Amino acid sequence: MNSKIYEELGISKKVIDFGQNILEGLKERFEKIDETAELNQLKVLKAMQENKVSEACLLGTTGYGYNDIGREKLEAVYASVFHTEDALVRPQITCGTHALALALMSNLRPGDMLFSPVGKPYDTLEEVIGIRPSKGSLKEYGIDYTQVDLLPDGSFDFDNIKKALLENTNIKLATIQRSKGYQTRPTLSVERIGELISFIKGIRPDVICMVDNCYGEFVQTTEPTDVGADMVVGSLIKNPGGGLAPIGGYIAGKKECVENAAFRLTSPGLGKEVGASLGILPQIYQGFFLAPTVTASALKGAIFAANIYEKLGFDVVPNATEDRFDIIQAVTFGKPEGVIAFCEGVQAAAPVDSFVAPEPWDMPGYDAQVIMAAGAFISGSSIELSADGPIKEPYSVFFQGGLTWPHAKLGILKTLQKLVDRGLVVIQ
Repeated sequence: MNSKIYEELGISKKVIDFGQNILEGLKERFEKIDETAELNQLKVLKAMQENKVSEACLLGTTGYGYNDIGREKLEAVYASVFHTEDALVRPQITCGTHALALALMSNLRPGDMLFSPVGKPYDTLEEVIGIRPSKGSLKEYGIDYTQVDLLPDGSFDFDNIKKALLENTNIKLATIQRSKGYQTRPTLSVERIGELISFIKGIRPDVICMVDNCYGEFVQTTEPTDVGADMVVGSLIKNPGGGLAPIGGYIAGKKECVENAAFRLTSPGLGKEVGASLGILPQIYQGFFLAPTVTASALKGAIFAANIYEKLGFDVVPNATEDRFDIIQAVTFGKPEGVIAFCEGVQAAAPVDSFVAPEPWDMPGYDAQVIMAAGAFISGSSIELSADGPIKEPYSVFFQGGLTWPHAKLGILKTLQKLVDRGLVVIQ
């Protein structure tokens, strides 16, 4: 019966059988993912109960948004889940890059230096920092930047990190990107992030440690703030939005850091006191409630993709057996045709715009054309089934999301079918 519906959706029996053989070996890993989701689900539920979320919290406000109890409770819930002093969770934060820029611009001052001990940041942050010139960048405001690359094996270069911290006494904030971005380096586990933060604080206790937590929330049972991060930052149209939040971002951490961000988001003197929730609080609350199980579905899809494409001989990061610390799966094809066919497969599996073909284009914030596949209910939502990648060497595609495991599974089988149909892959 299942084979019949897959065939009706354009998947050949050969591809179905290939995928089923892969799945037979993943049952134990999927059970562990479900265990993590259960713990995280209960953690979110406990935070909502302890903060006495009520029906009145779902009503929302307009205008200035004074005394918005739903907004205030939501931020208390986030602070409870991330074990932080405070949180800023707002629909006025437009995306993950905006949330990161907000955290940086509000906690750095002219003459300070931003430091990345994990190498090059995500592409869209290059213009925020001023690595690539852009109006309003940190560099324009007299904030310098330095970085220490990871070692070839993906480990931290502790010697040069120490040297940078001692030589650059104006380093104020260290930014740690958890996920790989458009790179093929390993994603950082919470444990490794904790090790790095401990090392930095041991040399310079005054340095603020901020973690770009995008794509990593609820993948493990702990978060970077549990291991010493002063701030974690993310997007609500990724993991914590659970596929329901229509917009927004969050910053959770030390009270002073969060207050600085609030004053930058609104205005000096206003801070967290204003910012109407505009009737979308039910989606943001419910999305956060569902986020652990939605993240689990995305993780299963990523592991399924890794096992399929590694079996076919492609380089995959993480590999088929590695532990997972975010929902992103990278597959390197070595040629643009592979990236494009993969993205076409994801788009063809979508519930929205399945009939269109994604094409590479000059997307703002990137230094090469980018192809994106995301037939999503929320535009740009990358917790929903999606794939993207820059059209440049080594021609890697980055797959993530899937609100449900069956949808993630279909998406991966559809990518394989596209590659088979194009003669880019041969199934034995």
